[in-house]
Amino acid sequence: MSQVLTATAMGDAELERRTMGKVMWRLLPLMMLMFLINQLDRVNVSFAALTMNRDIGLDTLSYAWGAGIFFLSYFAFEIPSNLILERVGARLWIARIMITWGIISGATMFVTGPASFLTLRFLLGAAEAGFVPGLVLYITWWFPPRYRARATAWFFFAAPLGNAVSGILSVPLLRLNGIAGLTGWQWMFLVEAIPALLMGVYVLRYMKDRPSEASWLTAPERGWLDQHVDRRAVQHAVRDELGAICNRRVSLLSAIYLFRAMSMYGVSLFLPLILSGAGLSNTQVGFTATIPFLTAAIGAVIWAWSSDRSGERHWHTIAAMLVSATGLATSAWLGASVWSLIAISIAAIGLYAQAVCFWSIPPMILGPAAAATGFAAINAIGNLGGFLGPYVVGATARGHGDFSLGLYAMAGCALLSAVLSHILMHRKWEKTAQRSPA
Repeated sequence: MSQVLTATAMGDAELERRTMGKVMWRLLPLMMLMFLINQLDRVNVSFAALTMNRDIGLDTLSYAWGAGIFFLSYFAFEIPSNLILERVGARLWIARIMITWGIISGATMFVTGPASFLTLRFLLGAAEAGFVPGLVLYITWWFPPRYRARATAWFFFAAPLGNAVSGILSVPLLRLNGIAGLTGWQWMFLVEAIPALLMGVYVLRYMKDRPSEASWLTAPERGWLDQHVDRRAVQHAVRDELGAICNRRVSLLSAIYLFRAMSMYGVSLFLPLILSGAGLSNTQVGFTATIPFLTAAIGAVIWAWSSDRSGERHWHTIAAMLVSATGLATSAWLGASVWSLIAISIAAIGLYAQAVCFWSIPPMILGPAAAATGFAAINAIGNLGGFLGPYVVGATARGHGDFSLGLYAMAGCALLSAVLSHILMHRKWEKTAQRSPA
């Protein structure tokens, strides 16, 4: 009898290994590419600002409003978007999101002043709303609970790569100035909208909503996956998202992510202008702006490896934000120099390493039934940092091109995120997550 049980267990283990190997290789590269394209369309405005601001009459604060208003509309429309995605399925709704944001991002080439710039940035945020939490929810439809943390970590790893790719692509496109009567920044918005449109069409044709629809899995593999993806944990989860925002656990997690997002977007959406203010040419800006993000991508992988190897999440999250705070404060103190860029690169490691470790924590303290809801709520509130961070940096610059006060403020935000993470660690909520998932 024991030999039969052992053989059955070995068969189940092999079936699990084969099934999850296929799911990982089929879905994660696609989702990472989608997220990379998403980041490209989020931050390319920071490179356009090198020449666009002068052409259409944007001062530093007006640009900050335009860069940040994207996140206000994203927040406003995120919950309705998630409700629709849960009803109509990820394939149709994610494709809709990508195609509409591609159209609006490309239409940014037609802005003529502050009003049209703010309008299109607001519409872009509304179009993208629900994309990230929608894909995080999609992970819960395909990955059993014990696989979700690593899948989410790999998904978010694409973020710094997207920022680096934006610098590599955007500045060469700025040099197309005058071709066909278009400015360089107009060419940039036009060309960089194409990947979103193409990916939207691909998703509409090939993406599958559920394991039961996957022809690339065998019948036993589909059966195993359907059995082990906890449908009770994700069924109608997004419908409770508004209530989750008021949950004390989600509120603390959201505050941690909010201050991290303020630091990240406050720096990333102004980095080309900061480098330009240091006397670099546009070509030099395009090259040097990739350095912090490539460094961050490598550093985040090492950080995630350390966290996974030790099984520890909280101290890795706290340490990441302390590194960020130190790097940003040092950069502000050093002023415009090569050493300042090194300090920003160190800060970027912490900012992106935090996300990789942080997103492993909500399932630990919310429990499986509340994790999908909590992810969406945390991301929604955290995205408000994408408005607040750039606004603070733009307001403190006061049109003079001195971003040191803004960098000090972003260092303070990173420090607050670390302090709140320390408080979260001492709450020890993960010990009661299974009993009280909400």
